[in-house]
Amino acid sequence: MAGKTLFSKIIDGEIPGRFVYQDELVVAIQDINPQAPTHILVISRKPIDKLGAASAEDEGLLGHLLRVADQVAAQQGLDQGYRLVINCGPHGQQTVPHLHVHLLGGRQMSWPPG
Repeated sequence: MAGKTLFSKIIDGEIPGRFVYQDELVVAIQDINPQAPTHILVISRKPIDKLGAASAEDEGLLGHLLRVADQVAAQQGLDQGYRLVINCGPHGQQTVPHLHVHLLGGRQMSWPPG
């Protein structure tokens, strides 16, 4: 990965972000362009380009991303359900090359998603 990503700059405090969770492996921030009443990004502190670039040594981190997403959903009161989305690569509409999970909730989701 060349240079710092937008998310690395937010994690490092160079760009402001509205944090809702932080630990040593991940952060969770409010999305600046929400697609649902609740739209939070759970972001790996480790700068991994995309899910497909994760290695076997990242398996614990990947599981942690999902567990944190579930914890944040509970904190946000999404007891009726929520959706998790990981965009991967250009055809998957990944716009920031830094591994992150979208947590969407607060409304009825439709299917197919897009």
